[in-house]
Amino acid sequence: MPNDYGFRTKLNVPYEAAIEQATAALKEEGFGILTEIDVKATLKKKLDQDFRRYIILGACNPNLAYRALQNELELGLLLPCNVIVYETDEGESMVSVVDPLAMMGFVDNPALNQVAEEAKARLSRVIDKLGQD
Repeated sequence: MPNDYGFRTKLNVPYEAAIEQATAALKEEGFGILTEIDVKATLKKKLDQDFRRYIILGACNPNLAYRALQNELELGLLLPCNVIVYETDEGESMVSVVDPLAMMGFVDNPALNQVAEEAKARLSRVIDKLGQD
């Protein structure tokens, strides 16, 4: 199920622990969580459908966001960086992070490349750290 717009790691910890670990690793790289969308609860409430435990975390590094917005006001459409945590069929937890460089493919502004590369490096370290724990 790999894709070319993000990177991921599987954790052999319960879902709640994976959310805590992902949030802590993001914080170490300067990202705060601006939004949390509980997809399972939302689909149950809106559609009365059952779904696996799945959360979308809207992560933001204020310094990177500021630099990016100075170069492209409309970039807010692509912010914050989404991080998902969900429970696999095997009972493990998957953490996936959007690739900022892939997102920049939608934006024709070379001035954003450095910001996107720095964001990708930070988010890659988050995934690497989680994969080691």
